[in-house]
Amino acid sequence: MFDPDELPAPPTLTPEQYDRLRDLAKTKGAKAAVEQLGNDLEELGDVDALFYSMLMKKRVELGVSPFPSGPSSDLPKEAHEEYENTIREAGRAVGTKLLQKHDVRRAFFYFNMLGETGPVKEYLDSYVPADADDIQGVIEVALYQGVHPKKGFELVVERYGVCNAITTYGGQDFSRNPEGKQFAIQSLVRTLHAQLLERLKADLEARGTPLTGSETIAYIVKEHPELMADGGYHIDTSHLSSIAQYSLELDACPERKQAIELCQYGEHLGEGLRYPSDPPFENSYADYRILLQVLEGIDAIAGLKHFEDKIAPGLAEGNTFPTEVYVNLLIRLGRKEEALELAKKHLGAERRQLSCPGVYELCFQAKDYAGLAEAARNRGDSVAFLASVIAAETR
Repeated sequence: MFDPDELPAPPTLTPEQYDRLRDLAKTKGAKAAVEQLGNDLEELGDVDALFYSMLMKKRVELGVSPFPSGPSSDLPKEAHEEYENTIREAGRAVGTKLLQKHDVRRAFFYFNMLGETGPVKEYLDSYVPADADDIQGVIEVALYQGVHPKKGFELVVERYGVCNAITTYGGQDFSRNPEGKQFAIQSLVRTLHAQLLERLKADLEARGTPLTGSETIAYIVKEHPELMADGGYHIDTSHLSSIAQYSLELDACPERKQAIELCQYGEHLGEGLRYPSDPPFENSYADYRILLQVLEGIDAIAGLKHFEDKIAPGLAEGNTFPTEVYVNLLIRLGRKEEALELAKKHLGAERRQLSCPGVYELCFQAKDYAGLAEAARNRGDSVAFLASVIAAETR
């Protein structure tokens, strides 16, 4: 998780304290010495050593080897559960002390060892960094260790800006955290939208144009094309391109409407600043906007036809991606039967990984075992064929 060599050297006991521990062990016994060690370490603030001293205390009580890292075979079988409970108690105690010291990274080590990361998440929920705080450890635990991805990504955006946040988003695997993925995209869209609106208004003010304060990006780009004349732009266009593409995966939320405005701004940029993509997004921002509007129920019929019309030209070029985009669009609109029929027609023979659910998955979801059997037969998949036939017979 982290390199111990990065940590500062722990505080140490004084020579007098070492001598006292030796004397206690000789005169009053191991239990008294271990008790004193725990007190000394707690006062010193060496919580890592405190953890092991708590384990040593239990081992002394059990009458086995005092070394905390000793094998479990040292312990009698009947003491295993009791010792495991001591490990949990010590881990919780030390982890809590580290959270009180705002040392999230080291606290996570202990709570994660116990499989109890809830206290760390609770801490992160209320965490507000000061300007001088080094938040790398917090981001590591929250985002990269997956304890609180929302908080981690929020901190990346706030502290390091959109550019770093885009890089961070691109390097994350959100396959098991769809909620975190939605939050990350929303955060990127929201941040870029606010930056763009602020800069557009500042540009208008600098030109002497009076503002009411209620202007939107959509209104400004429509009414003031001069702002983008002669190759003018107001934000990093590579950031705009990336975030516009990410926004296509947004579920219903206020940020999806903001993403439409970002695309509208992109449409008004000079040709050299509008990065083309592969069909069906060859017109980039215009195509992104239309897809987002379909999802928002804006000109949905025309928008669906816009993408449906791209299927045949794509297939003629051997490109099924326009079909896959349309299948995904139908699914997101709740039109699964249409999506299934389209997939059967054009994607049934595809064996590669698609960007949309394949015929097998769609048939299985719809319990269309006859369709699944047909698709399996066309692909030469005898096992799936027979499984589908049996499933159809036993429904």
